[in-house]
Order: sequence, then C-alpha cells, then structure tokens
Amino acid sequence: MDWNRVEGNWKQMKGKVKEQWGKLTDDDLDRIAGKRDQLEGKIQERYGLEKDRVRRDIDDWYDRQGW
Repeated sequence: MDWNRVEGNWKQMKGKVKEQWGKLTDDDLDRIAGKRDQLEGKIQERYGLEKDRVRRDIDDWYDRQGW
C-alpha cells in the first residue's frame, strides 16, 4: 500500500475519510494531515476500537478507493 497518495491528496481525501468515519471532526482531520498513524490513533480514540481492527478497517477503506 502506498499511503503517500493519501498524504499527497489529503485535502481531497478528507471528505472521503469523513464519510467513512463521521465521528472525526474537521479539526481532527486538519491535525492528522494525512499521517496514517495519527488517523489510526484518532479512530481508536473516537470509536473505541483496538489497533488491529483499525488497521484492517483503514486497509479496507484504502483498497476501495480504486487507485
């Protein structure tokens, strides 16, 4: 997986991330700035999920983006 695509297009990706994880605020997304580890941590915090689950969910979401 090439997460650099997400980081490089973060402004465009924020809307798609928010569609998937609606509990994340605009401020959260601005602070995350495309960094996967920060996205994982914030999803864990907001949804109360374990780290492995969050990683799988992000991987699944990324794969559905149709790069």
